[in-house]
Amino acid sequence: MKKKRRQKLFTTKSFTTKSKHENVILVGANTRENRKFWSINESLNELEALATTAGAKVLTKISQNINHPQRNYIGKGKIEELISLCKTTDCETIIFDDELNPSQQTFLEKNLERKIIDRTALIIDIFAASARTKEGQLQVELAQHKYLLPRLAGQWTHLERLGGGIGTRGPGESQIETDRQMINIKIKNLEKRINQIRKHRELHRKKRRETGIPLISLVGYTNAGKSTLLNTLTKTKVLAEQKVFSTLDTTTRKLTLPNKKIILLSDTVGFINKLPSTLITSFRATLEETEEADLLLHVIDITHEKAAEQAMIVDKILKDLDFENKPKILVLNKCDQLNTDLIETSNNSLKEAPNAVLVSASTGKNLDVLLTNIMQTLESKR
Repeated sequence: MKKKRRQKLFTTKSFTTKSKHENVILVGANTRENRKFWSINESLNELEALATTAGAKVLTKISQNINHPQRNYIGKGKIEELISLCKTTDCETIIFDDELNPSQQTFLEKNLERKIIDRTALIIDIFAASARTKEGQLQVELAQHKYLLPRLAGQWTHLERLGGGIGTRGPGESQIETDRQMINIKIKNLEKRINQIRKHRELHRKKRRETGIPLISLVGYTNAGKSTLLNTLTKTKVLAEQKVFSTLDTTTRKLTLPNKKIILLSDTVGFINKLPSTLITSFRATLEETEEADLLLHVIDITHEKAAEQAMIVDKILKDLDFENKPKILVLNKCDQLNTDLIETSNNSLKEAPNAVLVSASTGKNLDVLLTNIMQTLESKR
């Protein structure tokens, strides 16, 4: 049986692309809500990193300043600008920086005549490419079906726009309802299989608790260096790449502290701004490793000019997951790369935190200090 090829840039409809890399235009809405953490340019730069990871070639980025979300995500003038850009460039796909509702996606596809995907679909696509274990693949598939379910009706609208004739009749409401029922059945089956994995994980966690071995969970913004830190501390070789979401499946390794006490160190999926709630709920089984942790190591890329904002986003997600009250050490990573006064000044609030440790996972700098802090924190919990 031939293995199915993963579709390029997950979407609700099928489109044919000619080039090796999809040529894309990025679009963002600079609303009050989106301005809370960083500027529209910074958000679009992050979207570009996501698109590049997914195999796209970014042609240009455009944005619109609006106080409140628009009915069609952006205004009429910006839509006309996009239509013009599509005519004068080789654009195949337009990626929007927020999750679009089904009516917005249908409207934009109808007017722009290009494949339309949003930030959520893009992240799900990257997750699909990164999932290596059966558990990870099941959780991605669950997220895909939950994303697709409310967008079923839009699957068929492109047929109506072809002008009628053979092969262009829509399936009607009865067929859409049948499809909806099938996806609901698929979601229930996936949730059942994931729950079986959760029960199996719980048995392992119960045995661990009986041994009394502490579990330390690495959390943080994507690409902060969690996997590199795990590799350096445990002297193992977990995949560590300089790209977003290189780690998706949980990896746990043993580590012996200087006081000879054995702990378990667990690397988890990285977080990101506007992380879709669909993915958070779908990956609850994986995130349970963090829920069971005795201590969190919040790894932060201290060289990033928005390190403080990234840390706030991670804290918000931890709070949404009810993990915010766990003991935590801030691991300010990549200190060997600090070379500008601007970055050092902007991140002073992090460096001055009482539970912060400046380290370099790649060079090993100050990891002895980190291990001492881990020992002291665990001992204080007794």
